[in-house]
Amino acid sequence: MSDDRIVFAPDDVDLTRSPLRRDLSEPTYVLGAFNPALTRLPSGNLLLLVRVAEALREPVRHGCVRSIRWTGGRYVLDAFPADAADVSDPRFFSLKGGAYPFLGLTSLSWLLPVELSADGQRVVAVHYDRAVEPSADYAQYGVEDPRIVAIDGTYWMTVCGVSGGRLCTVMYRSDDGFAWRSQGIVLDHGNKDMVPFEGRVGDRFVSLTRPLSDAWFVAAPDGAEGSGPSINLATSPDMLHWRPLAEPALRPLKGAAAYKLGGGTPPVRTKRGWMMLYHGVEKQGAVGVYRTYRALIDAEAREVRERDETRPVLEAASALIAPIAHQAYLPQPVVFTTGIVADGEDWIVASGEADLACRLTRVAGARLD
Repeated sequence: MSDDRIVFAPDDVDLTRSPLRRDLSEPTYVLGAFNPALTRLPSGNLLLLVRVAEALREPVRHGCVRSIRWTGGRYVLDAFPADAADVSDPRFFSLKGGAYPFLGLTSLSWLLPVELSADGQRVVAVHYDRAVEPSADYAQYGVEDPRIVAIDGTYWMTVCGVSGGRLCTVMYRSDDGFAWRSQGIVLDHGNKDMVPFEGRVGDRFVSLTRPLSDAWFVAAPDGAEGSGPSINLATSPDMLHWRPLAEPALRPLKGAAAYKLGGGTPPVRTKRGWMMLYHGVEKQGAVGVYRTYRALIDAEAREVRERDETRPVLEAASALIAPIAHQAYLPQPVVFTTGIVADGEDWIVASGEADLACRLTRVAGARLD
């Protein structure tokens, strides 16, 4: 890898231009500017849609833990008794005594377009006027972890909408990569990693999905695959109505370090099929160690032909965030890969590093194709 660096970090965000400033005067800070979608604009420049997790400087006050919520077109603060909350994790708090494990977020996420030069070497502009923020109650606690694909001149973006009633996937559409229009919910049921393919398969659009659950049934004892979240496949005639396919694309393997899997980059077309990067999580501590792996799906998008969880494509690199290490809050190494574009014979890969900053890595094409 000839180029591997942080391109955007919390201190690069100007919070005086945050959408939250319209309604909130409380001091906030950027918990993380990370997990960016990546695409190439019609101009040839690159575009990152950066997830900005904006948090209160003083989340606990007067015996209450506070959180930010979007409702009715404005941002408000909610308060919950601190003695009924576990605030040990900087990312969320859990409320005790309920029928379910209720969580509250310590930050609200919105998306910031960051335009880079065609080779990704420098920031050209930060487009605060094009920020993507919550616009419906199904995203009252924010929009998270975008993925972008460009198909036949149209840009499509999936985001995770978070609210007290559901965890869902929301689809956005744009003609130029800047003016995004919400198309509403396209997947429900806790789908947190919906990642469209960058291109049609025949007359179909195809996407990876990854449904979540509070419980999983055991896998067959004589099989190689384990139970738990799987990366599945779904097809659509219009990018809005999705039908799941019966066979999962990737399931956890018994005995493998990566006990949990999730979608990473949009699958891109290569000579040998659809190449995708996905994340695998090794159990370690409260968060786990996140690494990026490669898989190859056949040209008809029906089955996985290759997967390799012995040699990660990317691992967390603490040296990259050394200048901002004082802002880090995760105890385990995390790299969460979310975007990919071709650049000559190479690939430019975008990731979130340590849930803190945006990492851009140039990877030789021979290593991935």
